[in-house]
Parts: sequence; C-alpha cells; structure tokens
Amino acid sequence: MLKNTITGILILSCSGCVLLEKKDPIAPVIDPEDAITPEVLFAPEATPISAAECAGDMELPVEFSRKFTAISDPALLAESIDEAGKGKLCQGQVYVAKQNTQIMLFRAWNSSNSASEFGDWWALKSPRGQVAQYRSDYQICYQWSPLDKMTLCSLKAGAKVVIGTGQSTTCSSYLEYPSSAKKQVYVANAEANLFDCNSYNAEFNWTPIIKN
Repeated sequence: MLKNTITGILILSCSGCVLLEKKDPIAPVIDPEDAITPEVLFAPEATPISAAECAGDMELPVEFSRKFTAISDPALLAESIDEAGKGKLCQGQVYVAKQNTQIMLFRAWNSSNSASEFGDWWALKSPRGQVAQYRSDYQICYQWSPLDKMTLCSLKAGAKVVIGTGQSTTCSSYLEYPSSAKKQVYVANAEANLFDCNSYNAEFNWTPIIKN
C-alpha cells in the first residue's frame, strides 16, 4: 500500500514538471535605454530600379551620414525615380534632416526662368570644374538650363528629401548622359523646405587646354 502511494506521488510530481514545461515563456523586461532605436532597425527600402543598373552606391558621404535619419516613404521615393533615359534618380533613399544640424544644398539653375531657382533637384557639393562635366555628372541637358546661376541654401530640420545616384538621360538624338555615381538630392517643395539662401552669378573662367 505504501509502495503504491509513493508511486502515485512520483507520477503527480512528474506531471507537474510537464505542465511547467508547457507554460508560455515570460517576455523579458527591457530597459528603455537598452532598446534599439528605429533608426538602427531600419533597412533602406528597395527602389524600383535594379541596383545593378545604377552607377555608384547608396552610402551617404561621411560628413552627411550623421545629419540624416533614413525613413520609409514609398510615395516620395517613387516621385524621384524614373526609368533609363528619363533622368531623375536611378536609386534612392528617403531621409529626414535631423535637429541641430547644418545641411547646405546647392543648385545651378537658369536665370531666364526665375521659377527654376527653387526646383526639385539639388546637390550636396558646390559646382566645380568644367561645365560639360557637371552636366554629365548630374544629367542636366543643355536645353534645360545654361547653368548661369547658383543658389546655396540650408535645409530645414525635419525636411524630407530623397538622396541617390542619377539615372541616365537622353537629351537628343546625339547626346545622352549615362547613369552617374554622383549623389543628388530631390527636394519636393524646395522653397518651403529651404532657408537662408544666397544666389551667385556664373562668370567666364577660361583655362588653357593642354595638348599632349
């Protein structure tokens, strides 16, 4: 009788162990300071164009990498990207300008059309060197602009932009620009998202051609 009683107790004890193993685990409590921020978790969204078709990469220049936060905005991204031969961007990522940072953007434009001063397309670097090379780097057809004005502005904190590399552009039957590795900035509603702007005139600056 005693033996049967002990056996029964052991069976109940084992049954209790099985029940404990089947319980759902309790979620750990994570201190807010240890939590991973959305910025770290975020993975750059895919662009409609295959990256293999685009020149360059999606890395921001080092001096800008800490001034922007990558976000997801498929509608804004779609506005900035187009197919081969149409200009715009080949690949891009949407960013928000962080607080307490200074971000300068540059735009070369057409003085005969004052409305073009605050167009959609800007650069992270000031225009330098040969005009023909600048057109190729940023896919700017001759019929779009003589590039005789330049405006320098600061980007407002919280402004959303798309930064990426340029898509190829067909200007005419005898002039095409290939896709470019140069980073371009798409700023929708630029006049509202930029401030503290200064404009400059282009001037003739001839350099000798050195023949080998």
